[in-house]
Amino acid sequence: WGVHRSTQTNKMTKGTTSFGKRGKKSHSICRRCGRGSYHIQKKVCAACGYPAPRIRHYNWAKKAIHRKTTGTGRLRYLRDLPRRAKNQFREGTVAVSSKRVKAKQTKAPKSS
Repeated sequence: WGVHRSTQTNKMTKGTTSFGKRGKKSHSICRRCGRGSYHIQKKVCAACGYPAPRIRHYNWAKKAIHRKTTGTGRLRYLRDLPRRAKNQFREGTVAVSSKRVKAKQTKAPKSS
């Protein structure tokens, strides 16, 4: 008596009805993260959140954060920062060649 049964049967079909969804592309390549997660109609990337200025990430997805975090890419800017910091970010100078330094050492007058 208390159990209510639906008259409709909810069938999950793999055929006919599913084939209608085949030829439509909802996602494209994202220009920021390069993944095929950019939703064409919404104009938002499902992976990185582009065009939002901040990268999309959630703390409940720790593995996803590890995959995308700093150090997983080329580090084009950060790679040489420690060396530049060590030299006080100097620019426009040229290092003295080691050949010139050796030549000066050999030609120096000997004091006796």
